[in-house]
Amino acid sequence: MSKPVLLVTRKLPVEIEARAVRDYDARLNPRDEPWFRDGLEIARRATEAKAAGVLIAAGDPMNAAAFAALPDSVKIVTTFSVGYDHVDVEAARAKNIIVTNTPEVLSFATAECAFTLLLMAARRAGEGERMVRANKWEGWAPTQLMGVTLEGKKLGILGFGRIGQKLAAMARGFGMQIHYRDLRKLPPEVEQGAIFHETDEKFLASIDMLSMHVPGGDGTRKWLDATRLAQMKPGSIVINTGRGGSVDDQALVAALTSGHIRAAGLDVYDGEPKVFPGYLGLENVALLPHLGSATIETRDAMGERALQNLDCVLRFDLPPPHRVA
Repeated sequence: MSKPVLLVTRKLPVEIEARAVRDYDARLNPRDEPWFRDGLEIARRATEAKAAGVLIAAGDPMNAAAFAALPDSVKIVTTFSVGYDHVDVEAARAKNIIVTNTPEVLSFATAECAFTLLLMAARRAGEGERMVRANKWEGWAPTQLMGVTLEGKKLGILGFGRIGQKLAAMARGFGMQIHYRDLRKLPPEVEQGAIFHETDEKFLASIDMLSMHVPGGDGTRKWLDATRLAQMKPGSIVINTGRGGSVDDQALVAALTSGHIRAAGLDVYDGEPKVFPGYLGLENVALLPHLGSATIETRDAMGERALQNLDCVLRFDLPPPHRVA
């Protein structure tokens, strides 16, 4: 019996690609050539290969036009990511194509990344690293690059899901008080002493540091705008490892420039890999290239999730465990 044809849009971890080749007629992208940035090109290659499945990754633009162009042979599109706002799920449903993702395995790694940025922003680590690399450090000085401590600070977590809860556990170890904003108040055993706020205004006015963990989409588009930034305490810190589109970049740059926001740490960007130019000249912002899930352990686990979904649909005729459409 011939193996199902699988189109893989991105270079994946070695063991994941090896398993894909073992179980599928896998068409890989070993050099990570950028054709994955064009949804119609993905569809063209799927048509050419007569693919039964397509394994995409975060940011691959599977919009309505791309789904319309996919051949009838495609039964499933699985994304190597938790987020799937780059996938038009309604267009997938209209074409009776299953869509799956890779949840539950990257919460700790993403929370680690958020905490890394929190420390970098609070302790001015990016500025210090650049100073040393530029050979401009002239030795210890009493007032050099003074930041702020995390101990005793109020950390506000926007979106108290799996990642937000992992971050809260880490922050408690640093003596931080946890506040959160979510759609509803969570049970006490989940809160673990975290303080719920029913309104954005009360939430933002109460905290010293904000970490954003909300999904993409119209509901969160530019959530952190000039109005909400003004509601934060002077000298606050902003961290975003959720979705780039949830921040109004121009407003955040203005707040960082004025000093109303002390510092920011960003791992995601609106329209990435492009970065809003205003950030690039600012010393008080730490910028990472979407490293949230970038650990060996996590990426292997994500790959296993993606292949598990594919196996269920294409090899065993079973419902996939992580279906989103």
